[in-house]
Amino acid sequence: MKKSVKNLFVLFCMIFCSCKTIQKPQNITEPLDYTSQSVIQNEIDSIRKIQSVDSVKALWKSIYLGEEEIYNECLDIVLKNYESAWENKDFVEFERIKKSLEAIDFDFSKYESFSTLENEEKIPGFFVDESKLPKTIENCIDATVTVVVDKGIKVQYGNGISDIVIGSGFFIDNRGYIVTNCHVIEDLVNPKYEGFSRLYIKLPSDMETKIPAKVIGYDSVLDLALLKTEIEPEFVFELGSSEDLSVGDKISAIGTPIGLEGTLTSGIISSIGRKMTTLGNVFQIDAAVNSGNSGGPLIDEKYKVQAIVFAGMLQFQGLNFAIPVEYLKQLLPIMYDGGEIHHPWIAAYGHTKRKGTEKVGVEVQYVMPRGIADISGLQDGDVIIQLNETKISTLEDLHFFMMGYRCSTLIKCKFVRNGEEKNTVLYLEERPESPLKDFYNSDFMSDSFVPIYGIKMIASSTINRKSYNIEKVIKGSLADEFGFSENDSLTVKDVRFDEENKYLLTQVFVQRRKKGYLDVNMILYAPFDSTYYF
Repeated sequence: MKKSVKNLFVLFCMIFCSCKTIQKPQNITEPLDYTSQSVIQNEIDSIRKIQSVDSVKALWKSIYLGEEEIYNECLDIVLKNYESAWENKDFVEFERIKKSLEAIDFDFSKYESFSTLENEEKIPGFFVDESKLPKTIENCIDATVTVVVDKGIKVQYGNGISDIVIGSGFFIDNRGYIVTNCHVIEDLVNPKYEGFSRLYIKLPSDMETKIPAKVIGYDSVLDLALLKTEIEPEFVFELGSSEDLSVGDKISAIGTPIGLEGTLTSGIISSIGRKMTTLGNVFQIDAAVNSGNSGGPLIDEKYKVQAIVFAGMLQFQGLNFAIPVEYLKQLLPIMYDGGEIHHPWIAAYGHTKRKGTEKVGVEVQYVMPRGIADISGLQDGDVIIQLNETKISTLEDLHFFMMGYRCSTLIKCKFVRNGEEKNTVLYLEERPESPLKDFYNSDFMSDSFVPIYGIKMIASSTINRKSYNIEKVIKGSLADEFGFSENDSLTVKDVRFDEENKYLLTQVFVQRRKKGYLDVNMILYAPFDSTYYF
């Protein structure tokens, strides 16, 4: 065994021994028997309990219950909330309910007089004041700011020193709205942080003046945040379209690396499809990026923002990453509403479906029992091809579509099953912080390992309930990377959650068919969240 591999194995063993064992739940939820009157009545009671909290979800559940009386009752409540949102000019609530009613093909003829409610506020970044656009690189630098989070004083080696976080940002609106990374302002929005913190920005033209700022909205998953100052900037950036960029195109990054404000570095797009987040792909760039560049703009030769710099591997020159501007544009309306963005999901797992070289949709390879996808009728093997009016060809398409929708909204879903197109209605539930935990705690181990490791197992012994045969290995899954194959024998010794590092660790004893059934002890690991969860 090579030294590096041996050290890695020892590390995993140490982690495995230090984390807490999680016992498998004894009672797995069984599918509801809608032929039983008592089950139907219990569902009606549960629907009525959530009517006042989430009328849209109650309506959705009543659709699949199939009882006309409770459906009409739920619809009436949703319509009352729709009318109330119109009267109160609550644009966010009005749009959420309207989209949900559209998903069930509701007849709006009664509401023609107020079928549209204009948002009185202009969403920053969506309206460009051409007189404010940069015309030179110097103007671009002036539209970029240094973001500072002052955390007071910390004690180090017995001495008190300033504790500050420095990042970058850029103006997207002449009312003083600024985009940066969420991790730059994390201490301001983290409820677990109890220390002092104050946010301000500095302009490249006046680094001595501290200009107070506040956080409007933020997304910790995609590492984006919207800030606001009470000044009118001299220049603001126009948001471009990253779809126009290709590998090899020239770009420039502007920011405050290691406190050096207004620094410009240039390079090219090295790759456009790196999976650095759980909800989308990012750009790899070779422009120099250092600590303090985070949140700065990545611009093209026309001075348009094409991405937001968010990470660099300082130990590797030219290996840096940026978030495509499309994600920012999709999230801005929701961030502008204020607070933390909560992404939706339907409690399913799958991969992009391919026919030869063509990408034809998202293949559902697992649905969590009694989760949204399960209740909506989706099954293993279904291929999602359309959400509302948007064609879905890849998993990235699906994630991008969902970014633009708020939780507690209904959407249409078109899918293919055995060559036949079908339709259903999905409710967008709030994505949990650790989807893997929901999968594991809601299903039998043999089934939950499908989304967790990508292996479908069947019990191989009536005596040893932890002994399985691998029936299927999903291509591109963790099990595929581990080198597992069909008909391998696997015994699960222990399963533990590593809360600190956000991993599920599983100790297994495996006999690999391709290795002559040689006995091997292994520790498998899977992150709490994955891009293949949706």
